[in-house]
Amino acid sequence: MDALHLIESFVLSARAGSFSAAARRLGMTPAAVSKNVARLEAQLGLRLFHRSTRSLTLTAGGERFLLDVDSPFAALTDAFSRAAERESAPSGTLKVSVAHSFGREYLVPMLGDFLARYPDIVPDWRFDNRSVDVVGEGFDAAIGGGIELTPGVIARRLAPTYAVMCTSAAYMAGRKVPMHPSDLTTLDAVIRRSGMTGRLRAWDLRNVDGERITVEARTRMIFDDPEAMAHAVALGYGVALLPMPHAAPMLADGRIQRLLPGWFDEYGGVSIYYSNKKLLPLRTRVFVDHVAQAFEAQQLAARFDWRWTATAGKSK
Repeated sequence: MDALHLIESFVLSARAGSFSAAARRLGMTPAAVSKNVARLEAQLGLRLFHRSTRSLTLTAGGERFLLDVDSPFAALTDAFSRAAERESAPSGTLKVSVAHSFGREYLVPMLGDFLARYPDIVPDWRFDNRSVDVVGEGFDAAIGGGIELTPGVIARRLAPTYAVMCTSAAYMAGRKVPMHPSDLTTLDAVIRRSGMTGRLRAWDLRNVDGERITVEARTRMIFDDPEAMAHAVALGYGVALLPMPHAAPMLADGRIQRLLPGWFDEYGGVSIYYSNKKLLPLRTRVFVDHVAQAFEAQQLAARFDWRWTATAGKSK
């Protein structure tokens, strides 16, 4: 078993490219992982890594050794997991990444039933608006949109999402209500900057007749967070193209209102991302199924659709 722990430190370090990343996966310190690798090198009489203050790369011998042990190591760890799961209920720490506002609004309320059903699972949720490396950072799952499908990761789609034009009654008081997207150019625009690319997101609108138009918005302010944009709109600062997951709660309570209800933009979708390895930890498998079932039961796909209205939402 001692050799297995040493090989585990080596394999995870090689996959992640750093002792620190491997340490986070293993719940150890980077120094302890480095020591394990050094012990393995001593036992083999072989230098496995080139080390510097900025990088960790495999030597030629290290690459050959990784090829020899990677698949057998994965098979062995899967065998241990299968043996444990045959005799136990889902358990352990469930590490999940989710965006701040989306997690608070939609996912935390799903936890009640999940905790009652699986009392031995401890959710460890990391609220972060960035796109995470699911496998490299040791997450069991991540929920959101636009996460890169790196090798070893698959996505289960939960719902398509759309963005709609929104404003507040206070802002529109005394202003002419736009009847066509071209009328938006006279209004103060709250624009979103992409957190991934740094670019400003254009107002690309379409309707059910297939018409498309890009609006040359009069930028008044720029945010990189859609929840902050929704609050700015509610405070009467202007108009914004808001994703429905962020707009729906404020449309429902009347803090904001729709403009141009026949126009919308597609906004990707919400998915749950997790490892594609043959044997998922049982805690991950039941969590993925629970979230997918909760999305369906709560009809969140309909809530994130551009046709959803506050009246329809209250009637459900």
